[in-house]
Amino acid sequence: MELDSAREARPQEGSSLSGEWSRSALGQAFSKILHCLTGQEARLGKARDAALKDLGALIEDTECDKLFEGSGAPLRGMPEILGQVAKALEKYAAPLKEEDSRGEGHNQVAAKATEVGLLFHKLLGKVEASKNSLVCPEWKTSLRHLAGPIYIFAITHSLEQPWTSPRSREVAREVLTLLLQVTECGSVAGFLRGENEDEKGRFTTIMGLLKPDLNKESWKNNPAIKHVFSWTLQQVTRPWLNQHLERILPPSLLISDDYQTENKILGVQCLHHIVLNVVVLLCLLDLFPVLEKAQQWKGDGARPTTHCDEVLQLVLTHMEPEHRLLLRRTYARHLPAFVKRLGILTVRHMKRLERVITGYLEIYDGPEEEARLKILETLKLLMQHTWPRISCRLVVLLKALLKLICDVARDPNLTPEPVKSALLQEATDCLILLDHCTQGQVKGLLANIPQSCDDTKVVNCIRKVQQVSEGAPFDGT
Repeated sequence: MELDSAREARPQEGSSLSGEWSRSALGQAFSKILHCLTGQEARLGKARDAALKDLGALIEDTECDKLFEGSGAPLRGMPEILGQVAKALEKYAAPLKEEDSRGEGHNQVAAKATEVGLLFHKLLGKVEASKNSLVCPEWKTSLRHLAGPIYIFAITHSLEQPWTSPRSREVAREVLTLLLQVTECGSVAGFLRGENEDEKGRFTTIMGLLKPDLNKESWKNNPAIKHVFSWTLQQVTRPWLNQHLERILPPSLLISDDYQTENKILGVQCLHHIVLNVVVLLCLLDLFPVLEKAQQWKGDGARPTTHCDEVLQLVLTHMEPEHRLLLRRTYARHLPAFVKRLGILTVRHMKRLERVITGYLEIYDGPEEEARLKILETLKLLMQHTWPRISCRLVVLLKALLKLICDVARDPNLTPEPVKSALLQEATDCLILLDHCTQGQVKGLLANIPQSCDDTKVVNCIRKVQQVSEGAPFDGT
């Protein structure tokens, strides 16, 4: 393939800008290579080989600030073009459909993968060099476009499969190692889920790239896809996997439903991982009534302890000392379901529930306040189901709710207004329920607050409690 127009735009040898490209010429050069890799020309071996050779030269020749420049081409920036090139390279190196991979097919795929892997290695090397450059801040944008396709390539060819060779696996693993280095991730799990709670991770991006090849019509066109999906899925555990259920469950069911035993096993492994790391508690709650049919209470003596009691006791044991916000949110998300299932029998766990509820209400939970909202929901259910045991806990619960209302009302920046409103409303509903459970004691204890408090939000919450207690209808009980 000739890149005449692009090469004409390059500076002459010996000039101070030797080795650099003009913005438009560089964009045109990459666009032509992309067209050659994805268009009709891709079927012609010579044109494709020339495109790959030109791509290697372009990567080596181009300075980082030009290579990752945000406005390097008309209509599209270089980061997006590089991302499209990376996707094309990943597809080029992908293994053939099983029935098409006869004779030398697997050897050809391994050779392609080695060639593409070396190109990815060069490209990631440029990104790594750009990280220390003050004149090239756009490398982060380029990396966002490159990371997904390069990851899929690396996993496709680093696992021992029929379409890989020792050399292609070695190159793919080197690419994966460099990708983790460039993205400053200590592991593949960290790359996918994020290295810390504030980082989003790239699991959603990877699943989005795999999705077109994971439907009923297409998932067998590339024999590597199921393995990349399965291996990637199993790197992400709880609580990070919870938010991705709608992305991971359909492909797992699709693979497990296949007639081939190998695929059935792979799909079941995916489903097993999902159950263990996403829906295990809810699944257990559905299974308990079946498992406990033989333990029906006949009214003589104390009710037997159930599996649900044992699991809730274990959950509360882990909840109480937990300080990591992601795990606190996960535990709190499931707590209301246990109270609903146990009903009045939740009194068996009152002391520990009280400590968990008051402890979790004290801690700010991030912008969405998911944990504290779920704990307030749990408290409402607890008072509804165990109201005869609430009076003796009046002081503890009242202090915790008032402190929460004051903290939220006085929070100037951290929490969005809709979330603040939801917290204040839920806390007010809890105060109203607490007043009902204690025959109006809350109303008496709060009587003087409106006169001595100058915070409008706090006063409004107290007045709502007083108004409902005086006879206005309340739909929370």
